Amino acid sequence: MKNPGAATGQVPDGRGGEARLRRTSPRIAALKSLAGFLALGAALAAFPAAATTDYFADTLSRSGSAGLGAGLRLEQSPYRGAGVRPDILPIYLYEGDYGYIHTSRAGLKYSFRPDKRVDLFVAHRFEGFPASDLPASLAGMATRKSESDWGLAYEQRFGWGSLFAEYLRDGSHTSSGSELRLGASGNNRRGRTTLSPYFFLALRDAKLNNYYYGVLATEATNDRPAYQPGGGVNATAGLNARYDYTESLHLLAGLSATFWSAGVRASPIFEDRLQLAVFGGAAFEFNQRLSLRADERPPLYVKVLHGRSTDCNLLPILHFSCFSIDTVDKTTVDSIEVGRPFVESPNGQPVSVVGYLGLLHHNDRGFQPDSWQVDAYMKAFFWGFPWSGRVRTRVGFGLGLSYAQRVPYVEAKSQEDRDRGTSKLLQYLDPTIDVSLGDLFGSKDLRETYFGVGVSHRSGIFGMAQLYESVNGGSNYIYTFIEWKM
Repeated sequence: MKNPGAATGQVPDGRGGEARLRRTSPRIAALKSLAGFLALGAALAAFPAAATTDYFADTLSRSGSAGLGAGLRLEQSPYRGAGVRPDILPIYLYEGDYGYIHTSRAGLKYSFRPDKRVDLFVAHRFEGFPASDLPASLAGMATRKSESDWGLAYEQRFGWGSLFAEYLRDGSHTSSGSELRLGASGNNRRGRTTLSPYFFLALRDAKLNNYYYGVLATEATNDRPAYQPGGGVNATAGLNARYDYTESLHLLAGLSATFWSAGVRASPIFEDRLQLAVFGGAAFEFNQRLSLRADERPPLYVKVLHGRSTDCNLLPILHFSCFSIDTVDKTTVDSIEVGRPFVESPNGQPVSVVGYLGLLHHNDRGFQPDSWQVDAYMKAFFWGFPWSGRVRTRVGFGLGLSYAQRVPYVEAKSQEDRDRGTSKLLQYLDPTIDVSLGDLFGSKDLRETYFGVGVSHRSGIFGMAQLYESVNGGSNYIYTFIEWKM
């Protein structure tokens, strides 16, 4: 709910906003209690990485692999009185020869030699006001939101580790700030365990620090004077670890500490201390395991779909108890997706795993301008039903990321009605059921052509993932589709 006593004012980039105080749910309260207990016995810090400040840079073992997983990230909030912030972190990974997706970072890469590499990337910045349980130190202030940064990185590898430099600049028109990071990381592998200590300096400009840790004159109170910290240099050190439990299952952990610049530490809204954080999680790696001849290329799946918005929630749809597409707005989506298989019928089992990349168009029927959406996800299929020998029937479930050029109208309207925030980046789910048209019509040529129905679902993780701006809610579109194998 809105804070009735909040004073509004411009945030440092010139836009207005209001702080919102939300009551903490029992689940979040329980996680915060756990976080406080763990903080007594462990150090906590910002969220850096092994080779550069990309934590998941070396998680996958080979090019062409993909991975899914989850982790829990705990950090001492930099804001006074905000305590320890728990964060559910979904792990989505893909490693190609020239591009990658690493949960909060996606980019293009080019290696001059095996020891020299340049990256061009976009990354989520894990900074901003808490989405719930706002402390008294921030009451009445305009909300500072997370931003997306464009970045350029250079890495020089040695036998002992790496030296790296990264330049990041706000690409979402949030702070309009920039940052230069210079650092080094080690790489020590013993058996199945890889340890990577690291250290880097972050040279942050005034716009970046003023946005997140400044107080405007319109936000000043007797206990919170107007203040602008200006630019400064942070220092971060930590240790990351990866344990390869099997060839495919990787256990991950990280521990780090950040010492903030003097200007930020003097801010009336900053908790003047060493900021500590810890991370733990697991990721399962999908290597391409296909029965192909040496001269064969992996098959390509092509899928086209058309759908309409629905007021039904995802679970009732999956329970076959709600299918209505008779909504007031009647907005529609059209998409084309391409997929590559990672696993096909291992040991003759009726299962497969396919990675998809889709481009989806939103027709918002004049309620707002039409827009585009990019979806990237891994999807598992199962067709081991008693009748599949006659008519192959597949059930599939996809999990991944969705980035919208503009928050879809039905999503924005639903969240506004419930006084909840939105995010362009959300989790993507894609449950489907389909049948082989070749089996239905007795055509061998259409054996690998499928017709079916599915749900295009975007959502946060119950407001518990900072990657998704702590969004609780989303949108659903029920669609029909045709998919064929090339």
